[in-house]
Amino acid sequence: MTECWFDDAAGPVVRPYAMTRGRTRSTAGAARLNLIALVLAQTPDTDGGVAPEHGLHDHTLTPEHVDIVTLCRRGPLSVAELATGLDVPVGVVRVLLGDLLDADLIRVSRPVPPAELPDESILREVINGLRAL
Repeated sequence: MTECWFDDAAGPVVRPYAMTRGRTRSTAGAARLNLIALVLAQTPDTDGGVAPEHGLHDHTLTPEHVDIVTLCRRGPLSVAELATGLDVPVGVVRVLLGDLLDADLIRVSRPVPPAELPDESILREVINGLRAL
């Protein structure tokens, strides 16, 4: 009897450690790539900067790397949205994003933490002050 490495309904199975080449941590760090961090693909600039296909034909990139860049070219996506869209664990996405950051193919924007946002009462006072003018 031969062992099957895939289920006919599910298709071939690729283990997460195979996608990350055995790595479990990103070079970018977990704090930079938290679930709500927004990932944007590097876009070409008018001065001839990053070309649309820049780095995507690199032999070290996996199909998942290319999928991430392609998805992020349509618009910014959070780390959680990428994990869901690619149907891979968040830890795997973080490692892949670290690779893409190192290759300068993406950039990451972190939302302002709620603790750093102005207090609602201060905003109300500003609005009331502006109305009084």
